[in-house]
Amino acid sequence: MTVDELAEYGMQRMDEGEIEAFLSSHSVGVLGLPTEGAPSLRPMSFGYDGDETLYLLYVVGSESRKAALSDRATVARFLVYTAETAFNWRSVLLTGHIDRVPDDEVTTVTADVEMPWRPDLFRRASDAERTAVYRFEITDRSGIEHLGLPPAFEEAGDEA
Repeated sequence: MTVDELAEYGMQRMDEGEIEAFLSSHSVGVLGLPTEGAPSLRPMSFGYDGDETLYLLYVVGSESRKAALSDRATVARFLVYTAETAFNWRSVLLTGHIDRVPDDEVTTVTADVEMPWRPDLFRRASDAERTAVYRFEITDRSGIEHLGLPPAFEEAGDEA
């Protein structure tokens, strides 16, 4: 079924303002990178510039498959979602280009954008290991949400 067909069950498209507000208030999503086989999916924290760009901090150490896949990707996807209940959830899917921020720009980027929340393990590792900042430039975005009970549930409650 399409999003439009699911509207009768309470699902709706998010507008640009709702998508921007959602991205501005969240800091964790799933990065999808192309591979020879199935896509590589990685949970990631991110910083959002409030416009068209996400920033991702990688702990690269001596070898990083995520960095290698990002460096050769011509297109990538990023999914940000919440699911508080079966009747209350939001999902934003971003498509874009990903590239490494040159070392001489990292200080400017991290000063302009609040860098993402990170699990303590990665925070400690980034203090000891080499890191890199990647920029995900959004070329397409879409969002869907379901907030509240489906119309059929609400109608049944009105009849009682």
